[in-house]
Amino acid sequence: MVLKVFFPSCCSSADSGILIGRWIPEQNSAVVLAVLHFPFIPVQVKQYLGDLQRVTKVGVSVLGSWSNSKEEKEEGLSEFLEDLATIFSHEPWIQISKEGDSKFWSCSTLQKHSEEEETILVYYDQRKVMLSHLHPPLDTADGRAGDASRLSAIFDTVSRSRVLFMTDRYDEGPIKLSHWQSDGVEASILVELMKQASVPACVLLAFLLSLVSGVCRSRVLKFWPLSFLWSKLSTCEQLGHRLQHLQVISSNRKAQNQTQLMRKANIFVSLLIDVALGILLMSWLYRKNRIGQLADTLIPVADHVAEELQDLLQWLMGAPAGLKMNRALDQVLGRFFLYHIHLWISYIHLMSPFIEMILWYVGLSACLGLTVALCILSDIIALLTFHIYCFYVYGARLYCLKIYGLSSLWRLFRGKKWNVLRQRVDSCSYDLDQLFIGTLLFTILLFLLPTTALYYLVFTLLRLLVVVVQGLIHLLVDLIDSLPLYSLILRLCRSYRLAAGVKFRVLEQQDGKPLRLLMQINPLSYGAVVQTYRLPTYSCYPKDSWASLCKKLFLGELIYPWKHKGEKQD
Repeated sequence: MVLKVFFPSCCSSADSGILIGRWIPEQNSAVVLAVLHFPFIPVQVKQYLGDLQRVTKVGVSVLGSWSNSKEEKEEGLSEFLEDLATIFSHEPWIQISKEGDSKFWSCSTLQKHSEEEETILVYYDQRKVMLSHLHPPLDTADGRAGDASRLSAIFDTVSRSRVLFMTDRYDEGPIKLSHWQSDGVEASILVELMKQASVPACVLLAFLLSLVSGVCRSRVLKFWPLSFLWSKLSTCEQLGHRLQHLQVISSNRKAQNQTQLMRKANIFVSLLIDVALGILLMSWLYRKNRIGQLADTLIPVADHVAEELQDLLQWLMGAPAGLKMNRALDQVLGRFFLYHIHLWISYIHLMSPFIEMILWYVGLSACLGLTVALCILSDIIALLTFHIYCFYVYGARLYCLKIYGLSSLWRLFRGKKWNVLRQRVDSCSYDLDQLFIGTLLFTILLFLLPTTALYYLVFTLLRLLVVVVQGLIHLLVDLIDSLPLYSLILRLCRSYRLAAGVKFRVLEQQDGKPLRLLMQINPLSYGAVVQTYRLPTYSCYPKDSWASLCKKLFLGELIYPWKHKGEKQD
């Protein structure tokens, strides 16, 4: 069986000493973590390793010896290193020697009960392996799960030995080690200051959030008008969603694993970028009196939309596309909708003196984030097109009544009826009077259906246009809410932090020397990063399938722009 020795490339120039690491018998592999230099006392080394095992829960031991002869090879050094195998009993005892600046090393093993094995030297970047997180493969159907589990043992050994890497050459202890932080512990003054400042900031933020949550859970918001607005307006839903994000960030609970840590970091970066974009939008709106220009544009646009609707109704009240409609019903429906348009125009002109002031205060909400501003825009569109929604509801209800009436009367002709209790169609016998009245009603509904269906079709298309615009806005909001920005930035700047696996590159070889490999980290793809760390979102729009949507449109059922309680979603 081949013996694999994972050697940190940062220790290639270290002075002679003994190899500290972990032996993995299942893989017949040795993971070297550090080189312990001379002079040392064996008792102190054993005590240090015992304390290290209790802290890290990793079976760290002395794996062998390391000899770096920078000048001529000392005769007694090799014998001394072989004698260390009797003091630190480990099977097999690995001996690695480097002569001068040669890149071809000698590697041998001492075993009592077996012959010397073929050895493979695998160099790895200890810093990158230490800071990286190995992700399991998303698709395990090709049998890569076993390879991932074997690699995770190596990554886990290095990451859990963090305490070992906290000592450097400037420590006054009896143990002198060489590893990736032996020249000094890697740290940042700014990061440490931010850690110290984040504690009181999180406490203050948690206190303020508790007050806001208490107000939101108060009984005042549970009364009908307020509870309806809170559950139906997308702005309220987005504010509640961001409130949950702030509670996650300000929580004093420490992240238990890498997934929770990345989730907190993604939420924090998403909030920062969202607020920054919102402040940029607010500064753009309040520069050069753009709020006043927007208010002056809004009233003419609303009037133009109302005039277009009036022209559309006048066209429907005539002979649209050469179709012959029922004139009496056509005139009733047309005048009914025209009356609503006149009411809407009066309402818009009544609110026109206050629109600029309303927009001025609405623009201030952009400081809460771009997503909040987009949700407010969606709600404003819903309010400005409320008359279109009313037209759609009237037409849909009338069309649905006629469709269900025709289907019920069609069952009457066939001697059937709908059993409400058993939810099925049963046979039934009708007398002559019932069949005569049913025939009259069926004829009336059938001839009035084209007129109703045309009005329903026109207003449904207008309603779908509004829903599509609002849907695009909410897609942008969901994209900002769910995109793992921190993970994507980490993948762009430090791709080794998000490891999908490793690749081995064969280095230059020499006869009589062990095979040399260089282990390099394969980062996650951007699609896998988004799929792994995507944040959950809350969308107030129902997720209907195309078949369900077409069925609702054909039967005249209302397409509500919100979810219903108890409605199951994917």
